[in-house]
Amino acid sequence: MASLFLHNIWLVPFYSLLGATLSVIWFPSITRRTGPRPAGYINALMTLMTFVHALFALPAVWNQPPYEVSFQWLEVAGLSLSIPVDVSSLTVGAIALISGMNLLAQVFAFGYLEMDWGWARFFSLLALFEAGMTALVLCDSLFFSYIILEILTLGTYLLVGFWFNQSLVVTGARDAFLTKRVGDLFLLMAVVALYPLARTWDFSELAEWAKTAQVDPTVMTLIGLGLIAGPMGKCAQFPLHLWLDEAMEGPIPSTILRNSVVVATGAWVLVKLQPVLALSPVALSVATFVGAVTAVGGALIALAQIDIKRTLSYLVSAYMGIVFIAVSTGFTKAALLLVFTHAVAIALLTMSIGGIIWNSITQDVTQLGGLWSRRPISGLAFIFGTLGLIAFPPFGSFWAIQELTDGLKDTHPWLVGVLLLVNALTAFGLTRVFCLVFGGEAKQMSQRSPEVHWPMMLPMTVLLGFTLHVPLVLQACSLLPSWAEISKDIALLLTWSSIFGCSLSAVVYLGKSIPKPIRFPSKVLQDLVSYDFYTPTLYRSSIVVTVDLISRLTSWFDKYFVDGVVNLFGLATIFGGQSLRYSTSGQSQSYALTIVLGITLLGLFLCFPFLSHMALVVTASLLQQSVG
Repeated sequence: MASLFLHNIWLVPFYSLLGATLSVIWFPSITRRTGPRPAGYINALMTLMTFVHALFALPAVWNQPPYEVSFQWLEVAGLSLSIPVDVSSLTVGAIALISGMNLLAQVFAFGYLEMDWGWARFFSLLALFEAGMTALVLCDSLFFSYIILEILTLGTYLLVGFWFNQSLVVTGARDAFLTKRVGDLFLLMAVVALYPLARTWDFSELAEWAKTAQVDPTVMTLIGLGLIAGPMGKCAQFPLHLWLDEAMEGPIPSTILRNSVVVATGAWVLVKLQPVLALSPVALSVATFVGAVTAVGGALIALAQIDIKRTLSYLVSAYMGIVFIAVSTGFTKAALLLVFTHAVAIALLTMSIGGIIWNSITQDVTQLGGLWSRRPISGLAFIFGTLGLIAFPPFGSFWAIQELTDGLKDTHPWLVGVLLLVNALTAFGLTRVFCLVFGGEAKQMSQRSPEVHWPMMLPMTVLLGFTLHVPLVLQACSLLPSWAEISKDIALLLTWSSIFGCSLSAVVYLGKSIPKPIRFPSKVLQDLVSYDFYTPTLYRSSIVVTVDLISRLTSWFDKYFVDGVVNLFGLATIFGGQSLRYSTSGQSQSYALTIVLGITLLGLFLCFPFLSHMALVVTASLLQQSVG
């Protein structure tokens, strides 16, 4: 039975596509009779089928060598394109994670969007995301992976702009789409440029080619930078990170999926491309620098945010920055492990704050407080989500960051300092949010904020239990190192950085000796962090101004030169036609005379070179006779 599910694992993306297609029939006339809920139930059923299929197939492929199934797609003019499907324990496990997260997000949406009539559109877009992500993890081709990433970019635009009657939502969707397109453009150029060198787009064949490839360093550097640009946009890395913050305008259920597994699609492609990127030390250094800057910057910016959703969005960028560091330094196993543990923890945190947003008047953390007695389940979810995200043993992310720091301590010791700093800042920031929202006394905005109802509580509780069992899952999969293998010093440093960040934040925000609200020591520093290091202002004063100037110049050239020439010909035609209209007499002999004159002039024009030559010959002859 398990082998049957495994051999048909390539059918998994079609489950969610079928659900999205069936949702289309819930157009307004049917929705008015049946309500919007059947569309959501159908998509949830399809996602459940995907999840069950992956779970049944996983035992058959575990500890077995991966294999590939290929489907011919196009063969023309010597170019053969096939769709290779990579079947391994990693890809099947990734499908289980994606479909499980989507199923929990859909059940959460049953409660969060209970009064919304756009269920068919929303759940079909979630299904589109699931189909794209499951196809991405199965696909072993860089070319088709790029196409899938483009579809996911379109899905991001549509999901963020779900409530399109709000101006901020429209702006956020537009900026998210355009920002991702910047990275996708460079990725496309790199994908096209890589094929003449490697003669393949399959990831497995690219890895073999990279072992013995002899490529010009400059060319490989340019291609490597292009290959990095795409994942930078998908993973919201500096300077393409602003879209994730603006994408928070979308519904919370879509945020659960986006923060956990959608942003990780760029990391997945980056891991697949690591052997190719290793051919360019410059590209690897750039990826390390981008990851370090984003990790530290994102953790710092999160400390100054007061919108409860944005306190998490920058941490997503920060942890994807750590993934960039892991891939660029060659620790792909630690990168994939961190993607898994981060997805589980951040989804739990998003569910916790999603319930608070759902039935609270405000999203400002400085106006909330005292919710622990009213919302204990949400509070517990936030606590264990925090412990699962930071490096606190024995929870999941501790093992991923521990493995990464163990590998970096000898080769890149300064990156160990970066990871310790990011971990401490993350612990401080999440504890700050917990103290402001759940600790202290209840404020006016949070006095009437009861616990959420069961459709939102059920997935939160299930994910809470799974977060607690992540270490056991890793141990059962033989992914945990033994205590004898790990560095005790690094483990203690990570643990103490987590304890230090949490303890210091609790003292600052729960203690009464420090005046509230808490601010940075300097207003300049406060504004610098609060306004995202003025990155939006720099964009507006540089890129936006440049594009606007070029657009105005192009518009002027088009209006006064291109259109001017066309209009000149048009006016000449009109004037000539009007003139000819009054010069015709209607007599046939006049038309015949006009034709004869035209033919005569045309003949003279065509014979002009010959007549000129004859005139020169005659002139020369006359001159000779006169001289003689």
